[in-house]
Parts: sequence; structure tokens; C-alpha cells
Amino acid sequence: MQGSPEQRTNPTASARGGLPSAWRGPERRRPASGVLRVAAVGDFHCGIGDVGLFRDTFTEANVKADVLVLAGDMTRRGELAEFKVVAGELADVKIPVVGVLGNHDYESGQVAEGVAELTSRGIHLLDGDGFQLLDQVGFAGVKGYMGGFGRGTLTAFGEPETKAFVGATIAQVQALERALRRLSTPIRIAVTHYAPILATVLGEPEIIHPYLGSDRLAEPLDRYGCTVAFHGHAHSGTFSGRTTGGVPVFNVSLPLLRRDDPTRSFFVYEIQLPPVATPVGGESASAPGISSASASASASATRAAAGGPPPGAD
Repeated sequence: MQGSPEQRTNPTASARGGLPSAWRGPERRRPASGVLRVAAVGDFHCGIGDVGLFRDTFTEANVKADVLVLAGDMTRRGELAEFKVVAGELADVKIPVVGVLGNHDYESGQVAEGVAELTSRGIHLLDGDGFQLLDQVGFAGVKGYMGGFGRGTLTAFGEPETKAFVGATIAQVQALERALRRLSTPIRIAVTHYAPILATVLGEPEIIHPYLGSDRLAEPLDRYGCTVAFHGHAHSGTFSGRTTGGVPVFNVSLPLLRRDDPTRSFFVYEIQLPPVATPVGGESASAPGISSASASASASATRAAAGGPPPGAD
């Protein structure tokens, strides 16, 4: 196969023509309200026969949010025909769409073709990449992987097969860390498919917890002061939780969202953007020197005003 090392190992990079690991979309205006509304959902599992099933509900995001996040498992078996259905369901979404793939999206071995289909429709798929939405807001995403939580975490000891399994998880953690590090924005939003904390898989049978994620993924979230993280995969898990460092994490798996409200199509999280400075000339500009801590404080204020988690509603 031709292409750069990144293209050979990263289907999303290959489909994008090998764009750098931190890339940004077209210039976009800061929301006039100063509040960024992030709609998020995963695990909607489009099949070939699902044409039209989600189109109207996804279109609602144009009114209710400023960006739409997809937390993986967009298809049932990862067939190209299913990726085409997903692209069609998102055709009327006018706000930016950012997402990651899930395990189902890999099943048929047509990832590169599927990613090419989605990215050609303007969907920003992340796999160890950073995407800058606004001067103050960036996204970092990976699929993530299994491995377990706390004392139940699998370690790289023993057989080569065990080491390879753990190595796959660590590779995803390192990819997420690189993506977050390359973002220069004060607000960093993380997207994974697999869960980064135990709290949001609780409700699933305990015996399968190790297959639903790994808290190794939480380490970069805390290290880089993420404002919020979204994941899917755990259909019967718990809606919200926090990392040990206090980063809010939301399980936005569609079956879970619809457990309490069958009409719900996505979750909306609101983030108070840092203030902008007004220079002598009178034109607004991004305030210099805003730190990740400042952005986190602004987001915390938004959550407090909403009465704590859940901090938003669709």
C-alpha cells in the first residue's frame, strides 16, 4: 500500500489524504450567546434498511446545537452500504459533525471505504487526531479499546498475545494523549467509543465490564484538563460520571438515552466559552493567555448554573 506511515496505519488519515494530526475546519463564528451547545450520540447502528429512520431527528441538531458529536457504532456491521446510509441520514445536518468509529464499524473490513464515504460528505472522523472547531474549542478523538478498570485492569504480563492485547489499548491511550497535546485551544473535548471510566458502564453485567473500556483512557483526559468527554458502547450503562480528576464523562449510547425518554435522539451539553477581549480598535478578538484551567472554570460555571450533572438537555 502506498502513502505515509500515518496513512498506512490510520484509515481516517488515509481517507483525508494524510492531513496532519491537528487540523481545523472552515472559520466559524463564535455563538452569539457565548455558549457552545454540543449534541452527542453514539450506537445508532444504521442498517441497509434504515434509510430515513434518523434523518429528521438528526436534522433537529441544526436548531438545538452548534456541533454534532458521533461516539461510534454508526453502522451494524461496518459495510460500505451502511456507511452510505449514515451519510444520507446526516445529509441535512448543517452544523459541523465530529466523530469516531466504533467496533461495529470495523466488522466487515471496509473501514477505509466507509471513512472515505463519510469524510467526502464533510464529516470529521478522528482517530488520534485533533480538530479545531473554534479558536477556543478543539476536539480530540480515538476509538479506544478494552482492558478493564481499577484493580481489574489487564496488564501486559505473560504470553505475547496478552501483551499484544494490552498494547492495543495503550496505543489508543497514547494516540488520544497526542491529539490532546497538539490542541492549542483552552477548551478540549474528548470523544471515544469505549468507556474511559467504570462509572458509566455500571448497569451492564459485571462480567463484561473489561470489554466495555479501560480507565487508562481517563489519564490523558485529566492530564490535559478536558472540559468534557463523550463515549458510547455501553448500551445498558450509566449516563454520567467523572474521572478521578473531575472531568465530566457522558455515555451517549442511543439505547441508553432512550431508556428514560424514547423520543430522545441526542444529548446536548452546554459549555460557557471564555470571554473575548475588545481591543482599542473596538473589534472583538480572542482573549490572550486563557488557560485550560480558565476554560474548565467557565464550563464548571455552566454546569453549576444548570444544577450540576446532567448539565444540559436536548
